[in-house]
Amino acid sequence: MEANVSTRPTARAVLNKVPEVTIFFWIIKIMATTVGETFADLLSENLKLGLTKTMVVMGVLLVGALVAQFRSRRYTPGIYWITVVLISVVGTLITDKLVDDLGVALRTTTIAFGIAMLATFAAWWSQEKTLSIHSIHTPKREAFYWLAILFTFALGTAAGDYIAETLNLGYWKSALMFGGLIALVAIARFGLKVNAVLTFWLAYILTRPLGASIGDYLSQPRSAGGLGLGTTGTSLLFLATILGVVVYLTRTKRDQAPALVEPAAA
Repeated sequence: MEANVSTRPTARAVLNKVPEVTIFFWIIKIMATTVGETFADLLSENLKLGLTKTMVVMGVLLVGALVAQFRSRRYTPGIYWITVVLISVVGTLITDKLVDDLGVALRTTTIAFGIAMLATFAAWWSQEKTLSIHSIHTPKREAFYWLAILFTFALGTAAGDYIAETLNLGYWKSALMFGGLIALVAIARFGLKVNAVLTFWLAYILTRPLGASIGDYLSQPRSAGGLGLGTTGTSLLFLATILGVVVYLTRTKRDQAPALVEPAAA
């Protein structure tokens, strides 16, 4: 007599590949964007590697980090945040290469990366019907996620430099402006209850030019409107801080997302 085999779908646990959005998330994110600005300048200018060689080296490292991230079954702070730092550096280098070596205007790169970012979000929504980072648990969604992040970094670099340099606003004034815009997004989210996904991505996009402006203000010489800490000092300071916070999160698991429960296919 054959045993009864149930064909009823069963639930399965799905692990998210990105961290919970806590204060630690935003602290590391802003610091990573600052490092993206200063470390790219450190390698290409101070160490005389040039933009092309620096892009190759950092691109290879980024590919390695993304492979590790995609292979990981769940969010791992060390792997995830080193990927964010590297994609920040690469995004900066892409913009710098277009502007400094190829002569593309900052306004043009700002518009182009803005369109590319919106196209990525549109394709992501068309395929998955969600842009929430609380559901990054398939390779397709993760691919959209990292592509969107790359374009937010490239766009942020172009927009930050365009406003600070081309429009002559200056680094610290630009930082205050972008910080004010992030504050308005926070008010919209928590005060006016605007959609959480929309406000998250708006804040995420704005932290890139904020971090770039902070990095330029700290590292650039006083004659150029900065504090003169240099790219080496600024990069080491922020990298050490990022490392400390990541070690803390690894030990405490304060930003670990709970497993999602989804019905399995019949």
